[in-house]
Amino acid sequence: MRATLAALLLLISSTCLAQGFGNTERGALGGSTPEFLPVEEAYQLVVEILDERNVLLHWEITPGYYLYQHRFAFTLEDDAGAVELHSELPQGLLHNDEYFGEVQIHYNSADITLELQRDTPVATLSATSQGCADAGLCYPPHREYFELDFASGTVTAIPPPSAQSTPRVEPEEQAASNDSLLLMLALAFLGGAILNLMPCVFPILSLKILSFARSTDHDRHLHSWLYTAGVIASFVFVAGLLIVLQQAGRAIGWGFQLQSPGFVIALAYLFIAMGLSLSGVIAMGGNLMNAGSGLANRGGLSGSFFTGVLAVVVASPCTAPFMGTALGFAASQPPQIGLLIFAALGAGMAAPLLLFGYSGAARALMPKPGAWMETLKQFLAFPLYATALWLFWVAGRQTGINTMTAALGGALILALGLWLWSDSRVRRILALACLVIAAGLGSMRGLDADTRSAAQLANGHVAWSEEEVAALRAAGKPVFVDVTADWCITCIANETAVLLTDDMVQAFADHGVVYVVADWTNQDADIAALLRKHGRNGIPLYLAYAPDAAEPPIILPQVLTRKTVLDALQSISGKNPDFAATF
Repeated sequence: MRATLAALLLLISSTCLAQGFGNTERGALGGSTPEFLPVEEAYQLVVEILDERNVLLHWEITPGYYLYQHRFAFTLEDDAGAVELHSELPQGLLHNDEYFGEVQIHYNSADITLELQRDTPVATLSATSQGCADAGLCYPPHREYFELDFASGTVTAIPPPSAQSTPRVEPEEQAASNDSLLLMLALAFLGGAILNLMPCVFPILSLKILSFARSTDHDRHLHSWLYTAGVIASFVFVAGLLIVLQQAGRAIGWGFQLQSPGFVIALAYLFIAMGLSLSGVIAMGGNLMNAGSGLANRGGLSGSFFTGVLAVVVASPCTAPFMGTALGFAASQPPQIGLLIFAALGAGMAAPLLLFGYSGAARALMPKPGAWMETLKQFLAFPLYATALWLFWVAGRQTGINTMTAALGGALILALGLWLWSDSRVRRILALACLVIAAGLGSMRGLDADTRSAAQLANGHVAWSEEEVAALRAAGKPVFVDVTADWCITCIANETAVLLTDDMVQAFADHGVVYVVADWTNQDADIAALLRKHGRNGIPLYLAYAPDAAEPPIILPQVLTRKTVLDALQSISGKNPDFAATF
């Protein structure tokens, strides 16, 4: 059996190598990771005494950066104690923030007047602010101190009252930073747990839980922890690979491996083999769903570990709710924080299996072992066949119908080779020959292409570029940008259920909003830069631009509803058609 699995792995690796990692024709190399300004340079604060009771604070904000209105905070103290202040905050731009929700932000500048409620000759002002860069970095709260001499009207910047020779982090800043990290870890955990409901992952999880029906407590605990180790190790490995490649200048993000047609076809072949095993057509050690059973020892321990690895591989087309926010946060943080976020994703994804491994109440919900288990196992082969069919379609969209046809032919030869495999020397030679042929067919490249962008242009959609969006806004047109890919399940679900429905197409037309498609099915450095600019490391990403170029885009949630989209259309167009009541 080890020889069978080794041959299958050789087939997959050769297909990936023959196709090449990524699509170099589309320009895989992109610009380097953006360099961010120190907080003092990004937001320059000037304090001016207007009179004995009023002080003006003026922030000069570097283009591409903004400040949160609700994060401003001020204190004024003199020898008598705290001086009560009344502040007048200017009107900001509405912004749907991933961390704080709907807030107001300030670009370019912000002026705030503080009115003292009593006189004071000399006092110390503390001004706290917090902002972000459009390119993805959010700074912790920043506090500055000034000595105000109302008698002479002079303002002097001073260090923190308790500052030592080296700067220290203010308790409020450290608490806010810790709170943000804890929130992102929680969102990552929740997003990882939701990944188990995705159609690619659910059959794997179901069969693993099914194996608990006749296991002892010791075996359940051991195998569930090995599965957890496989999941977390795979997420951390992917995170480390992302960090290394991005720092080397590669324009990639979550799901980047699916931009390689070779990887997509190889993954489809793996699903075909798994499905044939579940259907009973071929005997792959009785447990190919472990995706490593051939590497396992007699107790199947490494099989549980590699089941976790496989679960992460097949989950890569998906970005679950809450997961995008965590990935965007990870992309803007130091490597150690990014690795921690990915580890939390893995912990969330492994949590349901651990629950079934330890909770008798959860296992009690399962029916008693019986013949139904074999029936269910065979039934779960069909979602795997469906996933393989979808992956072949993705490969066809990436490269062309000829490639998809060759890959389907390779799948047929693969099935024949697996069926031929036995102890017979002659049949093994024939089986290996079939696997080699399948690898060759899977690595063929088609001469034609049928990309999402070309297909949607026929529907009146526009292919994305920064220049195109700028030109449309300059012409007074609101723009909706859909950053999508054929391998992104969440993207396809949003398009099918919301964006491309007849009534929503009519809504775009009635609001005069131009639908722009940024197709990331294959690698594209410009689209990767767009994702980084908005703090994302994966898709989908939806941006709604008003015609005014000075206004930042509205960032929509990753899981769309009709109301969410319609509200965005109304906001950027300023129109409210009568039919809106039907949504």
